[in-house]
This record gives sequence, structure tokens and C-alpha cells, in this order.
Amino acid sequence: MTSEKPPAVPLAKPAAPAPVPHAGPDSVRASDADRDRIADILREALAEGRLDAEEHSERIESVYRAKTLGELEPLIRDLPAGQRTAPPPPGPAPHHSPPHGRQVMVPEGPRNVVAVFSAANRAGRWRIGLRTVASAVFGSVELDLTEAIFDQPYVTIDATAVFGSVEIKVPENVTVRTGGTGVLGSFEVVEMVSGDPGAPVIMVKGAAVFGSVEARPVPGKAVRNLRNA
Repeated sequence: MTSEKPPAVPLAKPAAPAPVPHAGPDSVRASDADRDRIADILREALAEGRLDAEEHSERIESVYRAKTLGELEPLIRDLPAGQRTAPPPPGPAPHHSPPHGRQVMVPEGPRNVVAVFSAANRAGRWRIGLRTVASAVFGSVELDLTEAIFDQPYVTIDATAVFGSVEIKVPENVTVRTGGTGVLGSFEVVEMVSGDPGAPVIMVKGAAVFGSVEARPVPGKAVRNLRNA
């Protein structure tokens, strides 16, 4: 007696994956190059008098907090450069030579200079990146930028002094902005606007709690070649 095989049952086809909604240009993640482009536009607007120091400071902080192109575009919408240019299309950014032959390095992350019940300093021909964190707790930190190499056109120094001091020396031909506060302490930054449009912009922010943060220019000290430094 022969047994009959049951008829084959066709396998069900796997369900097609749900389509991924198309992301618009505004939701594309911003790159460091995108942020630097907007920062350059804001710096030019400051030099031209279109923005005052407080507006420039607020917008620059927003630039480096932005995650998408849609967050960057409103920051220059009311400026001439914002009317002429549109955000770049999605995809790899083209490689352009920086203006005046100045090489812009890729930021590696914050550099930390910390002093706890001690002293720390950076001086001489050292390379300052996009962000430097200086913290003094019952100690002292000294940052001497008079001979530093500026890889970025806009750098931020986060200075915190708790029962200590942070002293920052800057060249006399750079632009300096501040966004710090003193809490039963002293936060004194000499703000300056350089006459050279290629000068680096240094933002000093943070807090002094029962301590002091000071940033001032050193007479006779200058970035010798702002375009190639």
C-alpha cells in the first residue's frame, strides 16, 4: 500500500518592511563644516555692525548647539548672506580650500586643563582647538594664548574657578567675547573686536564661585600671521 504525500503548502512571503519616511533638507544632520560656515557669516555681520556683541554671542552659542541644518538656517535668515545662500544639499560636503590658504583642522574634542589643589598652565607654541576646558578648584590655571596656534576661526574657553583662579592671556589683535558669570567671585573679561576680518574669535564663558576668572590682552603680543597661523 502506497501512502500519498500531503500537498505542499506554499510559504508565506515575509512582510515588506515599512517605508522609511523621506527626511527633508532641514532635518539633515549638520556637520562641523556647516557650523563653521554659519559662524563665519555671523562674524562678518558683527564686523559690519549688523549684529551687536550680545546678539553675536547668543547666535554663536546656538550655532555650536545645533544638530540639524534646519536649526542653523534661522540664525542667518535676517542677514544678507542668508538671503543669497541656501543650505547645502544632503550628501558629503565638497572639499574647498579655506580662504587665504588658512588650514582649518578637524576638531578633536575639548582640551582639559585642570588644577585641583595645584597649579596648571599652557603656554608657548601650543595648539588650541575648538573648545578648551579650564577648571581650577582650590588651585590656579593659566592659559597663555599669545603664541598659540589657532586651528579654528572660533574657539571657546569654558573657565570654572571654585575657590581658585583662571587667568587667560590673549594676543591684542584677536576678537574676545564673554558669556560668564561671577557667583560671589570675579569674572572679568576684556572684550575686544579685531580690525582684521581674519582674526580668531575667542569666546570665554563659565563661572567664578568664590574665585576669579580673568582674560586680558597682553600689550605687544599678537598673532603674527592670522591667515597662516
